[in-house]
Amino acid sequence: MLTQKQSELLAYLSNYMEQHDVSPSFDEMRNALGLASKSGVHRLVSGLEERGYIRRLANRARAIEILKKSFAGPIVARAVGAATNLVTLPLLGRIAAGTPIEALSDPTNHLELPARMVGTGEHFALEIVGDSMDGAGILDGDTVVIQRAETAQHGEIIVALIDQQEATLKTLLKEPGRVGLKAANPKYETRYFSTGQVEVQGKLTGLIRNY
Repeated sequence: MLTQKQSELLAYLSNYMEQHDVSPSFDEMRNALGLASKSGVHRLVSGLEERGYIRRLANRARAIEILKKSFAGPIVARAVGAATNLVTLPLLGRIAAGTPIEALSDPTNHLELPARMVGTGEHFALEIVGDSMDGAGILDGDTVVIQRAETAQHGEIIVALIDQQEATLKTLLKEPGRVGLKAANPKYETRYFSTGQVEVQGKLTGLIRNY
């Protein structure tokens, strides 16, 4: 699945190349997407190439080949938005479902999805890295939809911030004087912390998978 900006760039590349038979320059891409620098364009182009949507031809300027087109981008979303009732969520980065890693935050990336997947309150999306929640059907590479929350009930799947620096997706266990973060894969042990070490950042409300 592409982010909103990746979809916008792919649509722009397709339209530009149909009209000019060559790919646009990085400056033209930057201006078209309203980005502040060409480094942002480089990240988007690399992301499209990694996902198999485009291919950059070596040793040739303005040479990008489109391998496949996305039909989930903003052009389609605007055309059918009234019928499907799409909403846009910030895609804040990657989160571990395994050994905790530092949560990445990139507010420039967004994700569009049906409004029925989002309830009340503020939501955001994160890409899953790791396999510790396989038993709950949450796989490496999935995107989870999270409702922002500061509290959660025993047994809920949450985004937990540990010691103000590491974030992970786990099942919350509440016990007297401590909290546990439980994996859904038997090869990972439940980790316990004092109540002050763990902050609830949000609760799982949805899941998106690429096939």
